Amino acid sequence: MYQYTSFDRQFVKQRAAQYRDQLERNLAGTLGDDEFRPLRLQNGWYVQRHAPMLRVAVPYGDLTSNQIRAFARIARDFDRGYAHLTTRQNVQYNWIPLDRSADVMDALAEVDLHGIQTSGNCIRNTTTDCFAGVAPDEIVDPRPYCEVLRQWSTLHPEFAFLPRKFKIAVSGATEDRAATAWHDIGLHLLKNEAGEVGFKVLVGGGMGRTPVVGTVIREFLPWQQILVFIEAIVRVYNRHGRRDNMYKARIKILVKAEGPKFIADVEEEFKNILEHDVDGNAHLIPQAELDRVAQSFVVPQGVVPRASNFQVSADAPVAFKRWVERNVHAHKVSGYRAVTLSLKRAGQAPGDATDAQFDHAADLADRFSEGEIRVSHDQNLVLPWVREDELFALWEAAKAASFASPNIGLLTDMINCPGGDFCALANARSIPIAAAIADRFADLDELYDIGDIDLHMSGCINSCGHHHSGHIGILGVDKDGKEWYQVSLGGSDGSRISGEAAAGKVIGPSFAADEVPDVIEAVIETYRHQRAANELFIDTVKRVGLDAFKSAANAARRSTAKAA
Repeated sequence: MYQYTSFDRQFVKQRAAQYRDQLERNLAGTLGDDEFRPLRLQNGWYVQRHAPMLRVAVPYGDLTSNQIRAFARIARDFDRGYAHLTTRQNVQYNWIPLDRSADVMDALAEVDLHGIQTSGNCIRNTTTDCFAGVAPDEIVDPRPYCEVLRQWSTLHPEFAFLPRKFKIAVSGATEDRAATAWHDIGLHLLKNEAGEVGFKVLVGGGMGRTPVVGTVIREFLPWQQILVFIEAIVRVYNRHGRRDNMYKARIKILVKAEGPKFIADVEEEFKNILEHDVDGNAHLIPQAELDRVAQSFVVPQGVVPRASNFQVSADAPVAFKRWVERNVHAHKVSGYRAVTLSLKRAGQAPGDATDAQFDHAADLADRFSEGEIRVSHDQNLVLPWVREDELFALWEAAKAASFASPNIGLLTDMINCPGGDFCALANARSIPIAAAIADRFADLDELYDIGDIDLHMSGCINSCGHHHSGHIGILGVDKDGKEWYQVSLGGSDGSRISGEAAAGKVIGPSFAADEVPDVIEAVIETYRHQRAANELFIDTVKRVGLDAFKSAANAARRSTAKAA
């Protein structure tokens, strides 16, 4: 993974010192709240429903064990003993007092972490596949390009005050595990017939009030030109994006409104940047710079290819067999596997990790994964460098640390935002609904019979839980001052199982909180009755259509009301 240079460390520590000065002036009353607000937001500090919330940037989800231990210390010493992993591979704290925030910034800087550009109308944290560098289907490792993007976009003076926030995701494999179609810019690394590396570029994806799948505007762009092309896209957006209405300010609205004209404007801007580059100032990526960055993303020295002969013995514990089936993933290096540590278990909000779990995760990374760990889009942790002959020992250690739920890809491995329990923007709570669904489907035999399902839940229309892309999506809505929930079916994030990216469709009016588990159960039972042999839930929904599911959901509502 990328190693900070002396410049990087000086930059982050100076930023922390600058923030401390701003905070002290605010607390002393010499810097007003209105003036301080954009400054704290640019460092990842929000003020939420009950307390400040810090979002820590985890570039492309990659962490060292030392950084994970720092998360544990911050959770223990400054928060209430836990933190939350987000769909954009970041880490959030919800209970840090503002007057201690500068101390947290210093603690983060000591391990090369910060909250810069995790908020505000700027280019946010670039995300990618949590299996980057280890996936067998990888065409090009996206991490060096993500790091170049990070360095280029951080505090870019031209793009610090965009019409709205701006998100970029990069995929380098045949399967899109980064949900690129749902981002302002989605990048797919590929090779042409000549073996040259380039990008397919999508623009204008996004969720929120108007879910839109990104539009392909370049099928192949040479990798050296990607920063210039992104610069052209963001310049056009900066000039023409709406600033009079925050709900219509995202680039997806501009792309949808302008259509081919937007693409033409981008191509014209791109051409102008290159043609007027008389002083060599265009941000073309030199081979030497890519090579410098790529040196940080080689196979660790301790990883040596070995014979791959791993098989689960017939007399192995059933729980271990299930864990191998669900949580253990193929690897490009012979004799190795990637392993998901599940953060989805009873009694814990999806994506939350305690200080003790962070410490355990760091220990597991040191013992089994060359000191490296990843945050996944699905709000779990991933160990990327696990020897096959150590899988059983890892399973035993993961089980002791509450990481071994064998449910990856199943219904209870749900994506979930913090919702109304924390967020000031939320219309409804999401954590209690997630807990009720997890309780309803606690039987592993039943979960395995149901098979692969993406359930995504958001507490409001901002879609932090990516409900639009869930096979089953749940959205919290406000109805006469009470919490209600819309249910949608058929969404997709663009992965192999989900198929082409698409937004789910709402099945009828919203449901009361106590009706939601019954509605989900009715939807699942309809699938079990309607499915063909070995047919996945998403494929049954596409084949059968929504009517049968709507009828079942409405019948469940009536049954719940009658029982009440």
